Amino acid sequence: MEVILLERVAKLGHMGETVRVKDGYARNFLLPRHKALRATEGNKKKFEEQRADLEKRNETMKTDAGAKSGRLDGQSYTIIRQAGETGLLYGSVSARDIADAMSASAKFTVHRNHVVLHQPIKNLGLHKITVHLHPEVEAHVTVNVARSVEQAERQAKGEDLTVRETTSMDDLGLEVGRALAEAGPGETLGRE
Repeated sequence: MEVILLERVAKLGHMGETVRVKDGYARNFLLPRHKALRATEGNKKKFEEQRADLEKRNETMKTDAGAKSGRLDGQSYTIIRQAGETGLLYGSVSARDIADAMSASAKFTVHRNHVVLHQPIKNLGLHKITVHLHPEVEAHVTVNVARSVEQAERQAKGEDLTVRETTSMDDLGLEVGRALAEAGPGETLGRE
């Protein structure tokens, strides 16, 4: 199906371009969200009449997104989750969780479809996330996933909390040997 783009669509084209897309993509995404019109003669004339208004609307949306991006760019957001000793979360952090955390502290709404997250976050640590507020404007934020606020502060300073304290086999051998020596000859540990 051929459509006329009413705004810039990533990896597809700029406003005013006539592009060929799959029917389902046009019917289910572009047309219902008013990002495109079917490329008929009537719609082409209608688009040319409304072109100035659409460009003006796009420019105001872009400047608004630029202002929001300036407030978001470089910010760090903390999300508290339960995790195991190795740092793997018992759940995950999704784009919705990140958008909610940003909206709570940013004084404006960030939608989950603005957050670019190819797969959910499943481990503790600092994660760099890209936020697309407009097809031409993006911001980069850091999401700090931790077990507690104290751990989040330690992670922000650069400390790695996923490292477990382990006891080497040599240390275990020394402890067992010492216990056997203390038990004395002929005695066994743990049995009576």
